[in-house]
Amino acid sequence: MPSQLLIALALVFVSIAALTIIIASAVLDRASPERRRLREMATSGVGAGPVGPMTLTDTTGGLTKKVSAMIPKSPKDMTKLQRRLTRAGYKSPAVAVTYSMAEMVLPVVLGITVLTYFGTKSGVIFALFAAVIGYALPGFWLANRTTARQKQIINGLPDALDLMIVCVEAGAALDQAVVKASEELSIAYPVLAEELRVINTEIRAGKPRLEAFKNFASRTGVDDVRSLVAMLVQTDRFGTSVAQALRTHAQVARTKRRQAAEERAAKLGVKMVFPLVFFLFPAMYVVVLGPAVIKIMQFLLQ
Repeated sequence: MPSQLLIALALVFVSIAALTIIIASAVLDRASPERRRLREMATSGVGAGPVGPMTLTDTTGGLTKKVSAMIPKSPKDMTKLQRRLTRAGYKSPAVAVTYSMAEMVLPVVLGITVLTYFGTKSGVIFALFAAVIGYALPGFWLANRTTARQKQIINGLPDALDLMIVCVEAGAALDQAVVKASEELSIAYPVLAEELRVINTEIRAGKPRLEAFKNFASRTGVDDVRSLVAMLVQTDRFGTSVAQALRTHAQVARTKRRQAAEERAAKLGVKMVFPLVFFLFPAMYVVVLGPAVIKIMQFLLQ
């Protein structure tokens, strides 16, 4: 009877948590800046044509107002959890609610499940251990996603810089080079292309170019991007050639990528020791020494 009561309480708790997540996601999605801006455009009769600088003229008062809702939120205005989720590629407020609910629900669910399985007498320690694991699981998952996303950005940065160099040397501005690089890299490196589109959106919305690149570095948390931003700041300050600075940084980034690949290749021999010892060598010993052992045993038994 106590186990059935615990299972019923766990199911009630999970149901309430799931209902809360659904309601909060719906409310936050409806109150998101994009939805609000679309509703304003629908009510004001603004068309969906091409947009230049992100300012609109009010049809009633003739005043110009900035479309601040369309500007991506700066990392300075985000909470710590939102910055972590943004580095993993999740920018929706609903994801933050889901992540927080997962940190609260998983320890309770795993703890109650383990306690129900082992019993209240001998399962308290196991239940506490399961609760700790349930609390740490969302953090491990988020760290894994962040590492994978940062790796994609690091791998695609040299190619993006090469495209930007070609565009700048052809006479295009740095903003146009960023747009072109985001278009060309949308298939090979979609994560980096998305970040470049965010930079373009911030610049079009009125933010200074260097501030948009600094936000890019803060969103991703990649050291190579921070170095790129520092280089662009020095280039803007001293008036040096942007194309030459980008070429130098691209060579450094490409060298780092090649060295990282060589490092992974050098570690491969050590990593292959354990599969060889535990899987390949026993089978090889059975195949090579097995017939000899059988002959020896037959000779000794005669």
